[in-house]
Amino acid sequence: MRIVVIGGGISGLSCAWRLRRMGAEVLLLEAEERAGGVIRSVRREGALFEAGPQSFLLTAALADLIAELELDDQFQLADRRAPRYVVIEGQLRAVPLGPLSFLFSGLISGSTKRRLLAEPFHRTTPPADDESIAAFIRRKFGVELLDRLVAPMVAGIYAGDAERLSLRSAFPSLHSWEEQHGSLIRGMFRSRPSGNSKGRPGGGLASFAEGNETLVARLADRLGDSVRRGVRALALNRVPTGSEGRFEVVCQRGGQREPISAGAVVIAAPARVAASLLAPLVPAAGDLARIEYAPVAVVSGSYMTEHLKAPLNGFGFLVPRAERLRILGTVWNSSLFPGRAPEAQTLLTSFVGGMTDPSAGAMPDEPLYQTVESELRRVLGILLAPRIRFAQRWPQAIPQYNLGHAELIRRVRASLAETPGLHVTGNYLEGPAIGACVDLANRVAEAAAKPAG
Repeated sequence: MRIVVIGGGISGLSCAWRLRRMGAEVLLLEAEERAGGVIRSVRREGALFEAGPQSFLLTAALADLIAELELDDQFQLADRRAPRYVVIEGQLRAVPLGPLSFLFSGLISGSTKRRLLAEPFHRTTPPADDESIAAFIRRKFGVELLDRLVAPMVAGIYAGDAERLSLRSAFPSLHSWEEQHGSLIRGMFRSRPSGNSKGRPGGGLASFAEGNETLVARLADRLGDSVRRGVRALALNRVPTGSEGRFEVVCQRGGQREPISAGAVVIAAPARVAASLLAPLVPAAGDLARIEYAPVAVVSGSYMTEHLKAPLNGFGFLVPRAERLRILGTVWNSSLFPGRAPEAQTLLTSFVGGMTDPSAGAMPDEPLYQTVESELRRVLGILLAPRIRFAQRWPQAIPQYNLGHAELIRRVRASLAETPGLHVTGNYLEGPAIGACVDLANRVAEAAAKPAG
């Protein structure tokens, strides 16, 4: 029986690919004319701009997918020792990347260091109620670590507000380590993997020679006619027993409506779209519409390297809110991967907006460019404007795993289980990272391929 996947981002594409690999008949419906969602790479005047994620963390699921798609020859892995920075009082300060470097870092005070050193020798218990990331860090380590490092990191990953994001949903390992071991540091060391059994590069930031879109473009290409672009799913109905399929997906292409029968349906669209489609069949589906998304503007510029105060070597920098900058963080693309900018130029990508400054991402082009470029001038000492510019706005860029998120998802999944053959996957469920999306999509594909009772 045909399985219909609704949504052609990384979650939908990788789910459809896994279903195809298992021998299922699959049809993927994508509302836009281009598949790939927020993963988009643009080559302009010799510069390679990433409109969405700038890189991805290599996981076992991603490594397998890259091998299956025969993309190993295009794969790029960044130097995992590349330094990270945070802006403190207008200056770049290196982020400690290990226990010893933390001890000797000037980023945090002696009192915060003492709390970090003492942490593995004390047992703490997480509260019964959901706890924000900010509350957790203040409880364990104090406000300085929150303000100078953790809150900027949260803004860099989720474009979110540490006061609202749930620890157990956004960073479940941290919650689990305290719950099981009474200490983050003890839990971290006891949970470290024993090695890479497949001999592939473990972890690390990665991309492809022609950008991250290489992955979704190859998936769409290999799926071929199984992908229908420009087809919007309008409604989902259950059909009587004995019919050709268990479900009917009502679609629209242009001005024409078309019903498509399916034995199973996987919804890989954003949470609000999933809520709308599932509402007639799944009582708790309306909860999905409550999930917020952070608006983000991605602003890139390729600068003449000679106009930089000093060569940039590292991943980039994050910005605490106390610095009163509108940039959340900036990635030094040229330092991470080769071929990102023309010769003698340096490519930088900054992020503006997020949950703490939602109006920033809606600025018109020129004010947006001027804001980013003036702030980069202050932090990096860049002398002149970039030779090549690029901007991409995402009104709903990253789902927010706010307080109560885990219980919300639990209710939806329990309600969904009462209608066999219906499944959801996506970046609002178990993490927004590309690797997390692929891993979940694989598991959902396996569930969808099983005969429903």
